[in-house]
Amino acid sequence: MKKGQLPTKICPVCNRPFEWRKKWRNCWQEVVYCSEKCRRSKSLKSSPDPGEVSAGRRGL
Repeated sequence: MKKGQLPTKICPVCNRPFEWRKKWRNCWQEVVYCSEKCRRSKSLKSSPDPGEVSAGRRGL
C-alpha cells in the first residue's frame, strides 16, 4: 500500500486524523485513539466541565 492510500480515522479526543500503522494491521477495527496520550486522557475529555455543573446547581 502506498502512503497516500492508507486508511485514516479521526481521534475523538484531539479531533486529528491519523493513518493506519503497520503495528495495527491485525486490530485496525479496534483502534480508536491516535496515541497513548489521547487514550489516557479520554476520561478527562468526556467528563462534564466543572463550570457547567456548578452553573446548573445555582438554579436550584
